Amino acid sequence: MNSNNVMASLEAMLFAAGDPVDPAKLAEVLDIDVENVIKILGHLEAMYDERGGGLRLIRVDGKYQLCTREEYSDDVRSLLEIKKNTPLSQAAFEVLAIVAYNKTVTRSFIEQIRGVDCSGPVSSLVQKGLIEEKGRLDLPGRPLVYGTTDRFLRCFSLNSLEDLPDLPEEEKKDDSQTSLFEDDNPDNDTEKKEDE
Repeated sequence: MNSNNVMASLEAMLFAAGDPVDPAKLAEVLDIDVENVIKILGHLEAMYDERGGGLRLIRVDGKYQLCTREEYSDDVRSLLEIKKNTPLSQAAFEVLAIVAYNKTVTRSFIEQIRGVDCSGPVSSLVQKGLIEEKGRLDLPGRPLVYGTTDRFLRCFSLNSLEDLPDLPEEEKKDDSQTSLFEDDNPDNDTEKKEDE
């Protein structure tokens, strides 16, 4: 199978799949090396960008997906009669940030940081497919652990969670996750730097 046929086959599979696909799975189907698949997908991605049409190839956490370009989203919604989702509340954005920056968290961890009940925002984010259950902790009560989804990465145009912007310096602290989003004494960092 020549490279043009491989590219056409990859394009067809990605179109049919709809969701992000691991290049290893594509390589397995075509019986070729993963490196070759990734290289050809790179050519396909460049081809879509150069053409400037309604489709583009994106990478989501190491997986590949065909999708429509953002500038045509209103037309696509109108055709499919998809109502625009209600915007996220401030509480939902805060919960989403806590989950994203901590990779996986329990609801009680989120509530400890925010200081209020978070069952509503957590449930809303799960329904919107931005976070999902990732399992249970081996602790009393077996609490659920939540993490972000591929849809979260797509919505925020991220390849992986590593692409998240850095937190402001005063909100970083090495010894405790719970202080990621709170700062009891903003002068502490300055005093530490002056002591050093």
